[in-house]
Amino acid sequence: MLDHVILVDTHDNQIGTEEKLTAHQKGLLHRAFSIFIFNHEGKMLIHQRAFSKYHSGGLWTNACCSHPRPGESLEDSTHRRLREELGFDCSLQKMFHFTYKVNLANDGLFEHEFDHVFFGSFDGIINPNPDEIATVAWVTLEDLTADIKLQPERYTYWFLASFDKVLAYAQDYIQKARCLSQATI
Repeated sequence: MLDHVILVDTHDNQIGTEEKLTAHQKGLLHRAFSIFIFNHEGKMLIHQRAFSKYHSGGLWTNACCSHPRPGESLEDSTHRRLREELGFDCSLQKMFHFTYKVNLANDGLFEHEFDHVFFGSFDGIINPNPDEIATVAWVTLEDLTADIKLQPERYTYWFLASFDKVLAYAQDYIQKARCLSQATI
């Protein structure tokens, strides 16, 4: 069975569906999400995409990124993909959205996404799906910022496109998450 994505207009209103690879070949705007996970130390979970992925294989990116299926809510799809890709689930909070379009390495594929960005916090065991993820790492925001400046080619386009805005929201989110975890102890 072929995966389909939800085609949207510039306001994220659904206008149809399309097979995922065809949408990427034609550069059609479709709904997507990116999840950023932080631990109690304020480190961000990043992963290296499996080398077998049909685009951006081997590049580093945020904890989880994907597309909701037709008829599936953003909330359901974010939790489904966390479980499928990383083997865990956690509470998520939508932070912002952005739209981008990029030609992926001149291979005839385009990412053109209306990307909803979610934050979550997690400190448990990660069980990455090897079909999706080569490896994972917890990194400080300072180390990640420095590495992005030195080696931006190591990271996915959508990760780089959202990173400044993620940083703008991250400190406040991390502080609130720490307060909530201390209140439940």
